[in-house]
Amino acid sequence: MNRRRLSSIAHHDHPIASPLADESVRRLLDRALPRGDERLLDLGCAEGEWLGRAVDGRPGVQAVGIDLDAEGIARGRARFGERIELHAGDANGFTSSLPFDVVLCVGSTHAFGGLLPTLEAAGRHLAPGGVVLVGEGFWEREPDPATVEIFCGGGGYPYFDLATTLESAAAEGWTPVYGHISTPHELDDYEWCWTGTLTRWALDHPEDPDSGDALTLAAQHRDEWLKDYRGTFGFVTVLLRRTTPKER
Repeated sequence: MNRRRLSSIAHHDHPIASPLADESVRRLLDRALPRGDERLLDLGCAEGEWLGRAVDGRPGVQAVGIDLDAEGIARGRARFGERIELHAGDANGFTSSLPFDVVLCVGSTHAFGGLLPTLEAAGRHLAPGGVVLVGEGFWEREPDPATVEIFCGGGGYPYFDLATTLESAAAEGWTPVYGHISTPHELDDYEWCWTGTLTRWALDHPEDPDSGDALTLAAQHRDEWLKDYRGTFGFVTVLLRRTTPKER
């Protein structure tokens, strides 16, 4: 099974690969980019959807993204051209000669090992007075063992409730200046798009070698969503600024 390919297919109808409606994305970007000439870095940018929306109507924004998926980066370059700068590689090893006013990581904190390591990585690229826009999961209620297994597997990092999630960031010197908690509709719409788009593609391409795996994966994902974590898993996207002496 080519999971990276199937994930790309599943997100075709919901290119913001997180449970956020278009209006929520617009509002978050408006808060993160008030001047319209900021330098923006997306750690784990996939095909660059956030960056493309950031520069739309903001020609002064310098948008840079990095992601491990070289094929996704190639698709993003073909789509956006020179409007955004995309790099294929490990976000942990990314370097730049200039800092960024905004560092974004929405739905990719797992690549760094959780929220706090993500903030540490983002902070290395942040200009004084800059902001981090980060999207992270949290528990709306105490998860059952099946839900913990789905999200954390045999180990990994656990989520927390929303208050504890924000408190953990505050303890490391980050304070929220704006945020959005995904609504039940946004969460459900994301899941319907993910499972439905993948299923439709598999049914339309029965000859493709990944078709059978796609149907199996979509059905498994839908069952886990409906039977286990719906109403338990939540998602918050928050704009954070430093409150530690590092900024002063």
